[in-house]
Amino acid sequence: MSQSKSPSAALLCAVALLSLATACAGADSTAATHTPRPPTGTASSAQQPTTTSTTAITTASTTRSATGGRTTSGADATRCHTSELRASVGRNNPGAGQENFPIVLTNVSSSACTLYGFPGAAFVDASGKQLGPDPKRASDSSPMTVTLAPGRSAWAGLTFTNPEVSEARTATPASLVVTPPDERDPLMVGWTGGKVPVAGNASSVFLTTFSSGTGA
Repeated sequence: MSQSKSPSAALLCAVALLSLATACAGADSTAATHTPRPPTGTASSAQQPTTTSTTAITTASTTRSATGGRTTSGADATRCHTSELRASVGRNNPGAGQENFPIVLTNVSSSACTLYGFPGAAFVDASGKQLGPDPKRASDSSPMTVTLAPGRSAWAGLTFTNPEVSEARTATPASLVVTPPDERDPLMVGWTGGKVPVAGNASSVFLTTFSSGTGA
């Protein structure tokens, strides 16, 4: 009896095992089918604007640091620097009680550059001490950009009332200190124009903006 029942029991066990394996396989297949996936391109689309924005901010910050917070124009990019210029004072052209001297800057570099605006100027004695107040800017003088090719010049006017007419207190400078527009380093020119007003009546000295040429 025990031998006749053994094959049936074995067959039942085999069927049970087969059913269990089939159920497990179905469960794995269902789980794999429903695994969520991110939409195509979502990760790259979300990251791309962030990368672009970061680059733009970094570039703008670098530009502001490099330019000191101001926009660089074409004139700034080719501005004449003190090291590229030679200064001189032209001959006096007096008239109507006024003394009129041209301050001349000449481009001694091998490249073209530009001047825009007023020079800085001051009379000094032999020890370098300034004589009189700083010259004033003429209110009727409008700045323009002057392009200097190598060897070319521009001039700005230096004007004051003849001290014999104004009876201003005077001094005789040893030199005129000239600073090109937007520069800090000055140029020194020997002064041979005689006495200049330094205090008193009508003692102001005026400057005009640069124009092309030597003012002769």
